[in-house]
Amino acid sequence: PSRLAPGARSHRSTPRLPRLEDAARDWLGADGVPVEHVTFAHGALDLVGRLLSVELRPGDAVAMEDPGYHHLLDLVTALGLRSVPVAVDDEGMRPEALRRALRAGARAVVCSPRGQNPYGGCFSAERRAALADVLREEPDVLVLENDHASAVADVPLHALGSAGLSRWVHVRTVSKFLGADLRCAVAACDAVTLARHDGRLLLTSGWVSHLLQETVHGLLTDEDTRALVSRARGTYAVRRGALLGELAARGIAAHGASGMNVWVPVADESAVVNGLRSHGWWVAAGARFRLASPPGVRISVAGLEPADAARLASDFAAVLGESEATYGG
Repeated sequence: PSRLAPGARSHRSTPRLPRLEDAARDWLGADGVPVEHVTFAHGALDLVGRLLSVELRPGDAVAMEDPGYHHLLDLVTALGLRSVPVAVDDEGMRPEALRRALRAGARAVVCSPRGQNPYGGCFSAERRAALADVLREEPDVLVLENDHASAVADVPLHALGSAGLSRWVHVRTVSKFLGADLRCAVAACDAVTLARHDGRLLLTSGWVSHLLQETVHGLLTDEDTRALVSRARGTYAVRRGALLGELAARGIAAHGASGMNVWVPVADESAVVNGLRSHGWWVAAGARFRLASPPGVRISVAGLEPADAARLASDFAAVLGESEATYGG
């Protein structure tokens, strides 16, 4: 569906294609995100890493979701920064936990407004307002909002970026729903953040490939692609709901208010992971996602057929019984 027009370009070419800027503004603006300033990056983590390296210095603290996305946690460590855990629930970051992190000296906050990985939390309007109130107590803190699920999230967006904060960025990768090889993200932010991000980008790769920008624009604006993404969004919701229902029917508490993952608290991660593997299931041990939160396992539901959810839940219940008997969990 994309129609490439790869004319001769030079280092003096405009870094961002105006038509992709327009498409990004339409996409973000439809969810209430302010779109006066938009930019592109080679992916959401690319943008987050660039801004953290520009804004912070080694040893500085970053407020991170706990449990949170392991690649983000690893990125913070690789940059020489310190992760300060912020507990999450089904509505995302907890306000009082965020306040403690800010009082402990966090200079940036990295969070997900919906489809939180691995817990599945999503901001309600009330939670967004409560978090914004906390963040206004520290107006110089940079808020990096990673809406990675975006087009395949089945819940409304309540973005911190639309809460009138001083320093913020709202970023969306397209690789989650258009294909893993499309290493491109679009973002909206305040004017200072835009200047600092684009200034550093100019000194490294310069810009996101115009061929890639052409491709992303073509897909974002193609009606057939939009219809396919809409079907995928519904499919993920059905699959997540099926697993949550089957687990609940067996008395197993689990979390997954949105997104493509379900988080199940367990007493012994290794016992559950290895036990499920013996039944032919692969789930992720929670240790890689956790800073100070209790143990659990993450189940990715994107490829789980609803017909298989009952079998997985039954095997999970059996493994939990075995692990409790063996380990006293």
